[in-house]
Amino acid sequence: MTARLADIAAQAGVSEATVSRVLNGKPGVSATTRESVLAALDVLGYERPVRLRRRSEGLVGLITPELENPIFPAFAQVICQGLTRQGYTPVLATQTPGGSTEDELTEMLVDRGVAGIIFVSGLHADTTASTQRYDRLRAQGVPFVLINGFSPKVRAPFISPDDRAAMRLAVTHLASLGHRRVGLALGPERFVPVQRKTDGFLQAVQEQLGLAEADTRKLIQHSLYSLEGGQAAASALLEQGCTALVCASDMMALGAIRAVRQRGLSVPEDVSVIGFDDSPLIAFTDPPLSTIRQPVTAMGQAAVRALLEEIGGTPAPHSEFVFLPELVVRGSTASAPPA
Repeated sequence: MTARLADIAAQAGVSEATVSRVLNGKPGVSATTRESVLAALDVLGYERPVRLRRRSEGLVGLITPELENPIFPAFAQVICQGLTRQGYTPVLATQTPGGSTEDELTEMLVDRGVAGIIFVSGLHADTTASTQRYDRLRAQGVPFVLINGFSPKVRAPFISPDDRAAMRLAVTHLASLGHRRVGLALGPERFVPVQRKTDGFLQAVQEQLGLAEADTRKLIQHSLYSLEGGQAAASALLEQGCTALVCASDMMALGAIRAVRQRGLSVPEDVSVIGFDDSPLIAFTDPPLSTIRQPVTAMGQAAVRALLEEIGGTPAPHSEFVFLPELVVRGSTASAPPA
């Protein structure tokens, strides 16, 4: 092994320590140096380690947390179409409860030699999760792009909706309809999009309704991003006399409507409800859901462009690209009921 390291180092014009770092996928080696070492392996007739073999030109991985929430199939459709148009074959990998983790799916894709990976709402969005997994991925020479959930610790292009602006749109709309007590139902506090929506909501309620921050925080309920989670959060907010509910996903909004009806109330006559995402088919619920439209098409296309630039060796800036959401008013919001 020592002789082999020395031969490779001599051929590549680098130190044996650098060769060792490249062969073991360690960070701290420039892309140019890594390519020199891999080229030396080829020239000397050594077989590249599996994870360092030349990336397949054809395959690109897409990792989503689930497919039950319709926003994730919507992202997958846009991204897969974009990759296919550029001659790539998308490989969709989905986490399932009790099934493969994000790390396991990443390892599987890397072992298959994907040219790059797009993560949608992955562990990068969880402020309690380690970001070292992304450092390791970069050290292996695998380009990647992250959607929803910015972390300054990760060197990669990020694609996000403006969650703060989304809350301003929702609260401004409800305030214009005369609602004075507006509640917010959203997911666990550790997620970046949740923290941003909370900030936007607090600021908007203070500006539009004149409530102090301490009073506004009582009108925020954290739950799960699911129909049941929305129902539970909405029940707690209705107990506090809210006449309007802003939900952090369309699925949560459907749960909120169920909670309103369980109390013998009507949407929107007694309680207005706003969702988030504008998922497919959400316009056909009863009543049709007012929601904040996440610009899925633009975001998905931007993620594909950024990844292909990374793969092509002309990387996009390792910063966050923020897309403005849009308020879509349908039948689930109306004037506040008489006091």
